[in-house]
Amino acid sequence: MAAIPRFDHPADKSLFASPLEGPGLRLIAAAMVVFNGFFPALWILLTSLKGEAELVSKPITYLPANPTLHNYVQAFTDQPLLRYLGNSFWVALLATISSLVVSALAAYAIARLNLRHRQLILTAIVASSMFPLVTLLVPIFETMRSFGLLNTYVALVLPYTVLNLPVCTLVLVSFFQSIPKDLENAAMIDGCTRMGALVRVVLPLAAPGVFTAGILAFVNSWDEFLLALSLNSSAAMRTLPVGITLYQGEFTFPWPIISAALIVAIVPVAVLIAIFQERVVGGLTQGGLKG
Repeated sequence: MAAIPRFDHPADKSLFASPLEGPGLRLIAAAMVVFNGFFPALWILLTSLKGEAELVSKPITYLPANPTLHNYVQAFTDQPLLRYLGNSFWVALLATISSLVVSALAAYAIARLNLRHRQLILTAIVASSMFPLVTLLVPIFETMRSFGLLNTYVALVLPYTVLNLPVCTLVLVSFFQSIPKDLENAAMIDGCTRMGALVRVVLPLAAPGVFTAGILAFVNSWDEFLLALSLNSSAAMRTLPVGITLYQGEFTFPWPIISAALIVAIVPVAVLIAIFQERVVGGLTQGGLKG
């Protein structure tokens, strides 16, 4: 019976390797991901620098022939864009702070206290984030109207806090579980209460997770549209996503001006993520490995 050939040497095994394997395929995959993520923003940026005539001209021009900033001037003059920016900033900031406070307490209780059915609680937290927002719109609207909170920051901060709690809590739970309990016990022996140990020991050590949860909560609150449109109909309380929809003519959409407003909306989030990029990436990876 003929012996079956064996390929123990790496050079022998390479004869049967797929031509799609190796660094080339990984480079192509990475380039596709980068292109998919950055091309829409790049296209919006190029559109914001074009005039109306150039935008509808044929053949299509990919790069603006005569770049102009006139669209940005009109974006700020046609609508109170600065007011929309301020409203979005304060709503997102307040929602982020309240989300971190509540989720830190919830995550610490799940990670440290001997709770019965802890896994069931975590499952319920994950399940609560799966409801489509449109199904919650009517109850939220009726609740805010009954308390007289429509057209206020509170009308958006409270729902955004609730919507951000699942992801913030799950991120912080994984970080709190990775911190040795002996550090908290030592702090409590020295006179700290459990709350004091959380604030002075646990949260500083879990700073990457706190930054990660904070960035996620801020971006979710900054981009939200449906609740902002439904709960704050007053012109003075509109947020940026809602305000951008008002840039329209009677028969046409001024896409260069809309693109300029979109760039203004993207820049604050992009700058925030760029500043805290290392902490966010480290928080996601560290929490995933140690959770």
